[in-house]
Amino acid sequence: MSHLLSVLPPGEGAHYTRTLPTRKLFHCVANVCVVRQLRCNIMGKSKQVGKHSKGRRKNISKTWKTKRRTKDLDQIHADMIPANAVKLLKQDVDYDVTGCAQHYCLHCARYFVDLKSLKEHFKSKLHKKRLKNLREEPYTQAEAERAAGMGSYIPAKTVEVHTQQVEEDMD
Repeated sequence: MSHLLSVLPPGEGAHYTRTLPTRKLFHCVANVCVVRQLRCNIMGKSKQVGKHSKGRRKNISKTWKTKRRTKDLDQIHADMIPANAVKLLKQDVDYDVTGCAQHYCLHCARYFVDLKSLKEHFKSKLHKKRLKNLREEPYTQAEAERAAGMGSYIPAKTVEVHTQQVEEDMD
């Protein structure tokens, strides 16, 4: 099936259709060729016609950036206020959340399956980096205005952050 030549009924000029090994259809009328792609199955594979995206987005970098999105540092600082921290650490049992919402890292905003994995997380590099990032006071609108020239600049203060205390269950 390397070259197929079929003659069409006579009309104006020479009409013929030719299929090449590249599976493109050349329809020639009076020395003018029009290229059309064929949808044909050769050896079980179909020819891709049209866009090659298969429904994917053009830019998938945003999907990867927001895939495992966690709370921002200023939101975590708001959670570290003692009234909010007690609510997060003493949650009711929720079967839709990992570990039934009983083992929560306040600084990383993550739930863990059991107490052992929570304690291992406290020793991890990710948790220690998060604690270091939380030492800086969150950025406020007042600080932004001072930096823009609407007042004298005051450098950011450091906040002392320690790993939360864990109550061990007596099962």
